[in-house]
Amino acid sequence: MLMLRPLLIAAALLAPLAAGSAAGRADNGLTALAGIERGEWTLRAPDGTTRSICITDPQLLLQLQHRGAACTRFVVEDGSLGGRITYSCPGVGNGATRVVVETPRLVRIESQGISRGLPFSFEYEGRRTGACR
Repeated sequence: MLMLRPLLIAAALLAPLAAGSAAGRADNGLTALAGIERGEWTLRAPDGTTRSICITDPQLLLQLQHRGAACTRFVVEDGSLGGRITYSCPGVGNGATRVVVETPRLVRIESQGISRGLPFSFEYEGRRTGACR
């Protein structure tokens, strides 16, 4: 019991900090993404390749590799300018994504994981380019 007492004291002292923190929770997304503009976005990779997506729900940026899959997300870090999540999609794969919101029209996305048994890793700079078509 003497060995356990310091752990209990530490847990009691840290509990209020953990309760007030957004990190370390099962959730659907990141707070910072609520501030980005909806519409057509162009995602540009470091090699110059681009792809366009219509963003009606900014949280879809968190699992670009597994869009539309039923996944469980865990928020690792959540702040006003972005954060990190991990996610698991049973039977499809998993991933970890970091998003930085520069402005409501500019984001940076890094993601890596496994999709259908194969590894993936990508970086994008996303810019809002107009209304969805």
